[in-house]
Amino acid sequence: MITEKNNDLIVNLAPTGLIPQRKMTMHVPMTPAEIVSDVLHCRTLGITSVHLHARDDNEENTYNKDTYAEIISGIRNKDKDLVICVSTSGRNFNEFEKRADVLDLEDDLKPDMASLTLSSLNFNKTSSVNTPDLIQALAKKMLKKNIKPELEAFDVGMINYAKYLIKKGLLTKPYYFTLLLGNIACAQANLMHLGYMINELPEGSFYSVAGIGNSQLPMNAVSIAYGGGVRTGLEDNIWFDDERTILATNHDFVQRIVSLAKARGRAIMEPRKLRKLLGLSSS
Repeated sequence: MITEKNNDLIVNLAPTGLIPQRKMTMHVPMTPAEIVSDVLHCRTLGITSVHLHARDDNEENTYNKDTYAEIISGIRNKDKDLVICVSTSGRNFNEFEKRADVLDLEDDLKPDMASLTLSSLNFNKTSSVNTPDLIQALAKKMLKKNIKPELEAFDVGMINYAKYLIKKGLLTKPYYFTLLLGNIACAQANLMHLGYMINELPEGSFYSVAGIGNSQLPMNAVSIAYGGGVRTGLEDNIWFDDERTILATNHDFVQRIVSLAKARGRAIMEPRKLRKLLGLSSS
């Protein structure tokens, strides 16, 4: 169970992801310059951290650390406080060397955090393969590099695996979880599933809640009401409305979160505060 309650709201922006393409929505940022511009605009509205994916010149997902470096440097040239998390996703790349490439960035280009998906899982049409050996190898490298894992949990079993990694000394307090609900083969976007996942979090955990597709708004809203953080952005949903008639922008999603937080009486957490809470290096 979580041990810390903070009224300030962690807003984690996931601006690009793996799935959205230009043919799906003109609003998804693809190039490093577009991602930087979108993130910095959302920062003025109110975000605490950013969960980055990188694309190549053909709009395909890339693990290349040089592309990530361009994005990170663009953000930090304007805003040194924002907490930056990079993806080590296994949906397109299974080799450890590729998935860990971004973890080798150093000095001002070094990410604060990196995603660590805690098991294999199926999506509607694809799978994300995360073998135990690979998860542990990524965790070991993050620990060595002093990069805080963003622990991605799609169901309670993944939280249990995080506890196993804790016992092996591969994760250290405080822990940061992103709880993702609404995927077809994992925890569903309802109060029972979310409540059970929150209840199973290890002592010393902070968390944000994400919902996939139409689940994004209700899961974000529940977490805001309960006292958790949120993940929002075009990675999880390209539509602003349930009827899927209005294509959203990342700015739209952040503005909506800010409005919900205000109604709940919660301020948006500043990145410096999250850095302190998670023991990240100061800017």
